[in-house]
Amino acid sequence: MRLRMYLLALIPTCCLLYACKSEMVIRKADKLYGYGEYYAAALQYGKSYRMLSSSEKAPRAHVSFYRGECYRRINQPLKAENEYRKSIRYIYPNDTVFLRLAQTLHKNGKYTEAATQYETFLKNHPDDSLALNGLYACHRIEQWFKTPVHYQVKKATELNLRKGNFSPVLIPTEYNTLIFTSSAKVKKDQKPSKITGQPDDDFWMAQKDVNGKWGKPAYIDAEINSEFDEGAATVSSDGRTMYFTRCITKSDSIETSSRVEIFKSVRSGSEWSAPEKLTVYRDSTVLFAHPAVSPDGLYLYFVSDLKGGYGGKDIWRCEMSQNKFGPPENLGPSINTAGDELFPSFRENGDLYFSSDGHPGFGGLDIFKATKNADSTYTVENMMPPINSSADDFGITFDGKEDRGYFSSNRKDPRGWDQIWSFEVAKPQIIIQGTVRDRYGDVIPDASIRIVNDKGLNTKIRSDKDGTYHYLIEKGADYVMLGSARAYLNYSNRFSTADNDRDTTYAADFILTPLYRPVRIDNIFFEFDKATLMPESQPALNELQKLLLDNPHIVVEISAHTDRIGTVEYNNDLSQRRAKAVVDYLEQQGIDKERMVAKGYGKSQPVKVDNRLEQQYPFLREDMYLDENYISTLAPQQQGIADQINRRSEFKVLKTTYKLF
Repeated sequence: MRLRMYLLALIPTCCLLYACKSEMVIRKADKLYGYGEYYAAALQYGKSYRMLSSSEKAPRAHVSFYRGECYRRINQPLKAENEYRKSIRYIYPNDTVFLRLAQTLHKNGKYTEAATQYETFLKNHPDDSLALNGLYACHRIEQWFKTPVHYQVKKATELNLRKGNFSPVLIPTEYNTLIFTSSAKVKKDQKPSKITGQPDDDFWMAQKDVNGKWGKPAYIDAEINSEFDEGAATVSSDGRTMYFTRCITKSDSIETSSRVEIFKSVRSGSEWSAPEKLTVYRDSTVLFAHPAVSPDGLYLYFVSDLKGGYGGKDIWRCEMSQNKFGPPENLGPSINTAGDELFPSFRENGDLYFSSDGHPGFGGLDIFKATKNADSTYTVENMMPPINSSADDFGITFDGKEDRGYFSSNRKDPRGWDQIWSFEVAKPQIIIQGTVRDRYGDVIPDASIRIVNDKGLNTKIRSDKDGTYHYLIEKGADYVMLGSARAYLNYSNRFSTADNDRDTTYAADFILTPLYRPVRIDNIFFEFDKATLMPESQPALNELQKLLLDNPHIVVEISAHTDRIGTVEYNNDLSQRRAKAVVDYLEQQGIDKERMVAKGYGKSQPVKVDNRLEQQYPFLREDMYLDENYISTLAPQQQGIADQINRRSEFKVLKTTYKLF
């Protein structure tokens, strides 16, 4: 009994000690958070949360909220969303949690729910610009996604190393060298950063070969890489001077906060000089990062939390002469918001690009283009998808004057790691498609189709098993296509593509003529009982002319046939004159008369009914000849149809070596 009483008395003491220990862990986590060591703080908050009972709602709400803040800052938005929800469940006293949950839902692409949380926060803060811009974006995003796509985007797999890779910079003036920041190199005995949980970042470089392909990225073994964290860089317009960010921190101590500063290095040949710290403003407590030099070299733009900004981190600039700087100048409210504006960069034409989570966007950081107006204000426009996404999109660089380049984004990466993506102007999908058939309607698989245009294209494709083909072609070009197959004559198509930016599909079918088999020429008409061609015959005659031009080495027989009515002598004479009339017309159109033989067969070669004719005229029987004996067995109306079928013009290939040798 005495032992039991002793144990019962000990329980409150143990609980008190455990509570004291959890408070110590929370205080340590808060201290880490205060020094910006978010990865380490998140671990401590998680440890303290597990030590708290479900009845300790206030400390659990505190721990969950700040753990969510840590995950938000190290780009783990799904984990952050879960922590904010727990904080709300435990009734966190500051309604900022609703704004943070809305922003995180926004970044996770849950726009409808994000809008609800923005509205909840706005009830008590109706003028908050971040919430208003976020709500506006959530209501417009569906429409924004319908905006015509201007760029094609894909992951630059040849540039990305393991871990994170970001802030690519193409070096002027050739733009065939690219510098970027990566956490791929793990230094000896290196521990993960207490800020990000990843190894510290360093600069890497990739170069294009003579074929314009990127070589394997290489670590830059120079003093621009240090024991500290190197970040976003920029290079002067002459390609000689690099300005970059360095985060100086003692990762083994929470007593010393980080200093984020701008450094400068000059290139001589392929070597970079020892970095020199730039003193933009004499205040060691202020952050200076993400430098960008104006194309004329007169101004240094940078990111800072200097007093006098609009909230968060703003973009500033100052006049620059050698290593001397004028007073910092904030770019103003058209650029800067209550959120963060980061990663400024320039194109050759002076357009400014930057990333922001304060302007209306798709979630996280979006890339914006800023064009300076005459009154020194800026017109800011969202780059829209696919440049922007619900993830963080930032650090854009252009290939000189070309409308292409690279940027960084952590889209589609469950670890939240940044990767380098390429972009270029989206080319319209111009497609040519069709079917290759013979003159009897049967498809021809594996037919060859030669495609040539006036811009240098000369290629050959083949039809599929079902006779179809399709091919991506260029806009604003003149095309010649030639279809061919074994035992068939060639057939050409000509067309031009429009010079516009719309997706367009063109149709071009090929009707191939079999070799060494008589082919009926439909729609050649003569005056009654004469050899005079009627005007209605011209399309069919022109098609025959085209066939002879497409196949310049063939010699053909042009034949004419009559029905059973009349004498043999009369029909032979009439058919011969009609065949010659066709040959004469083609000769007048420029076809060598030596390539054509006129032959009148009269009524001596009646048509043999094939499957196609039987399907068209069910009263006919396949394999029967439409001679006088068979036609006499048909009804009077059917006899007229049979006579009409026998009255025909045909051609067949006699040889394929005309002027070939």
